Amino acid sequence: MPIRITGMNSGLDTESIISELVKAQKTKVDSVKKKQTTIQWKQDAWKELNAKIYKLFQNTIGNMRLATDYSKKITDVSNSAIASVISGDNAMDATQKLKVEGLAKTGYMTGDKVEGDVTSESSLSDLGIKAGSTITVTTGGKSTDISITEDMTIGSFVNTLREAGVEASFDEKNKRFHIASKKSGEINNFSITAANEDGTDALKKLGILSYDEKTIKEYEKYNNMSEADIEEAVDQEVSSRLKGYISQREELLKTKQKQNDALAESEKAFSEEYGADIKDVNKDDLKKEIDSLKTQIEDAGEDATEEDKDKLAKLQGKLSAVEKYESQQKELEETEKSIGKVESYLNLDDPANITASDTLRTEVDQAWRAKIKTAHDIVEESKKPDMGNLKGSNAKKIDGEDAHIVLNGVDYYGESNTFEVNGLTITALQESSDEITLTTRRDTDGVYNIVKNFLKEYNSLINEMDKLYNAEAAKDYEPLTDEEKKELSDSDVEKWETKIKDSILRRDSNLSTISSAMKNIMLQGATVNGKQMYLANFGIETLGYFSAAENERNAYHINGDEDDSAVSSKDNELKAAIASDPDTVIAFFSQLSQNLYAELDRQSRSVEGIRSFGSFYDDKRMQEDYKDYAEKIKKQEARLTAMEDKWYKKFSAMETAMAKMQSNQSAVSSLLGGM
Repeated sequence: MPIRITGMNSGLDTESIISELVKAQKTKVDSVKKKQTTIQWKQDAWKELNAKIYKLFQNTIGNMRLATDYSKKITDVSNSAIASVISGDNAMDATQKLKVEGLAKTGYMTGDKVEGDVTSESSLSDLGIKAGSTITVTTGGKSTDISITEDMTIGSFVNTLREAGVEASFDEKNKRFHIASKKSGEINNFSITAANEDGTDALKKLGILSYDEKTIKEYEKYNNMSEADIEEAVDQEVSSRLKGYISQREELLKTKQKQNDALAESEKAFSEEYGADIKDVNKDDLKKEIDSLKTQIEDAGEDATEEDKDKLAKLQGKLSAVEKYESQQKELEETEKSIGKVESYLNLDDPANITASDTLRTEVDQAWRAKIKTAHDIVEESKKPDMGNLKGSNAKKIDGEDAHIVLNGVDYYGESNTFEVNGLTITALQESSDEITLTTRRDTDGVYNIVKNFLKEYNSLINEMDKLYNAEAAKDYEPLTDEEKKELSDSDVEKWETKIKDSILRRDSNLSTISSAMKNIMLQGATVNGKQMYLANFGIETLGYFSAAENERNAYHINGDEDDSAVSSKDNELKAAIASDPDTVIAFFSQLSQNLYAELDRQSRSVEGIRSFGSFYDDKRMQEDYKDYAEKIKKQEARLTAMEDKWYKKFSAMETAMAKMQSNQSAVSSLLGGM
């Protein structure tokens, strides 16, 4: 906005004069702005109301259309301490007998105390366990061999057990292993067996050697394998390991390439930085040179030259680059060793068809033979009186067991305590010799609550709509301009605007249309089995014009509703109807909801240029009106600016003329005075 300095010669308050001259035009601008603000407030009010109508339409009424929404079942349990029951919609209305014979148990082993002052960081070799000792963990029908390595610690052994499919931990305070199945039930039980002679010794020293009945059965599985079974097992493991090694080799070769690239990059960078081949640098000589220069700088103290300091920094950087290069070389060497080991298991004569090497097949075959021999020796010894010479650890093992219930005389078993039988979800909670009763019936309270909650939401919405439509007129109130707001306190401005906003939808045609449509559907009721029925047939009525509060005359009340003081003393006809003939009640409210849904769906359809899909008001038209007002404001403000400029130019010309006249007068006076 230009800075205007006026009235210097005339002494006139031109700002005020021009303000009055353009007042009519400014009033026009303010008038359009107020209309735009009004329509903005109206849009905001409708957006809020539209969201509530749409929620009732899509969620509450949308769900109530389906008879299945009312067909909830509940099951009464004669002793809820023994079992709990969740009823599906397809559960039969019946009385059944249930007995809980046993709960599901999770397999669990508490190991014997491990000798010595050991922690999770302790090496298994410190316990006298040989590298190559192999054990087998079997759980959930899957067996995993664990081979002890030279550097394996108690902590890493625990992690390997977890990878094999069981829960495991080592209690450092009590020096015991704790191992458990991940799930309950017999199928998820676990066993830990020795896969070779050293494996037996390892289990003993770890305190988890067990010769319980189920573990012996696991050994018997291996002992009973025929030669054909052994060959098949070897073939399967060779095939599995072959795939793993091929994949591992591919990854290692990729890693090797990256490491070679990194070495080449380091060589190039070193050459560019120091002008030498990094492979020719003697690290020991470089360290000596650095140490010598350090001593020289330290001896010089404050007299040390910047040149020597810079030289030292460069030598240290050079050493760092050399050490990094050596580290990269070691990583490459380790990768090449790994590749060599993996390739020892592979026959690479035909790169397009890699097969297992004799080394791999021999190793697998020997492992299986050792496993079967160990199993044979243990099984044969177990057949002797008192298990012969078999002596396990003092580990305590609890086997996983299935849950067992008897429902109507039929036995059911499961790995968990939860059973799904004919629409009922039964959870066994406690073993008991007592037989309990399950009584499944329709959830009449649920049907009642569905209707009650619907009416509560409907009443809240219809009361709000009536309040908005019947609001007091704010005829003499318009949105305030910024100048008008400055003349009032913040609280007065808020009261003023609230008065307008509260009446913004008064006598709104869209509001009248949707409100009347909803009320008419509710009044019309629904047809059930060829008979026209109304809400009043179920004791659901309005309070009447004179009994209801203002703007609550279209709200429905359930006679006998204990939460509604206006009708709580009356008989509850709805509950009685649900108890005596629930199908009729469900059919009525399902049809009523369908009628409401269909009408609201029709009202919320898109109308080109007027309303969007899902809107119950003319949102598009209102948005266009808002844009039109914005354009009008722009034009009116342009006219106002032009008018102001015109008057400022005129007053400026007057000031210029007066200044010239005053200058001439001064000149004449000067001449006269000089005579």
